[in-house]
Amino acid sequence: MSGRTFRNGAEDLWTDNAVVFSASGVPEAEFCIGDDIPALITDVDGNIWTAYGDEGIYGGHPESAAGIAGWNTRGEPIWTPEGRLPDHPLHGCTAATENDRTWFAWSSGGSGGATFLTRITPSTGDVTSYPSPVPGPDGLAVRDNRAVLTRRHHNQRSVELIRAELTGTTWAVTSRRRLRVPGRVVLRCGQGRDGSLWLRTGDTWLRVQA
Repeated sequence: MSGRTFRNGAEDLWTDNAVVFSASGVPEAEFCIGDDIPALITDVDGNIWTAYGDEGIYGGHPESAAGIAGWNTRGEPIWTPEGRLPDHPLHGCTAATENDRTWFAWSSGGSGGATFLTRITPSTGDVTSYPSPVPGPDGLAVRDNRAVLTRRHHNQRSVELIRAELTGTTWAVTSRRRLRVPGRVVLRCGQGRDGSLWLRTGDTWLRVQA
C-alpha cells in the first residue's frame, strides 16, 4: 500500500490511501495511512493498527517512520512507540487482536535481526515486548498465555504451524507441524482475532484456535 505520488521522478506529496466505511458501506473518511504496510488490523473500538516495512519506515512519512502506529477512524494518530520497543523495527510481520489488546510480530534492524512479539493495551498505555519463539511469522493469534503462529510455504499448499506458551517473560514452542491446506498460501495470508488465527489458503479461510 503506497501513499506517495511522484512527479518528474521525485517524491511530491502524500495522498490519501485509506478509506473508512460505515456499517452500511458509506465512506466516512479518507486519509493517508503511510507507505509499505505488511500488517493492518482493527480493534474492538474500530481503531486501526499498522506495521510498516523498510520502505515505509525510511520513506519519510512521520508515522511510518516509527514502524508501528495506531489511528482512529478520522485518520488521526493515537499511538506511537515513543521509545517503548526493545529495538527499532525494520519490518512488520503480522498482527492480531486479543480482546482490547493488539499484538504485533515484527523484526528489528539490530540485534542480529531479531523478531519480537509486542502487546499493546491502549486503555492503560502498557506496552510489553517478548522475543518471538520463531523468526518472521506471517500469522499470529493469542489467547491468554497461548499463541499459534504460522510460517508460509510460499505458493504451496502447506504452512508450518507452531504453538507456543508464555511462561513468565518467555514464549516457548510447545509443538510444531507442517499443515496441509486446501489452497496455495501467499503473502499476508494470516490474521488473528481473539485467539483464532484466520488463514487464507487459495479461496478458503481456515480457523486455527490458539
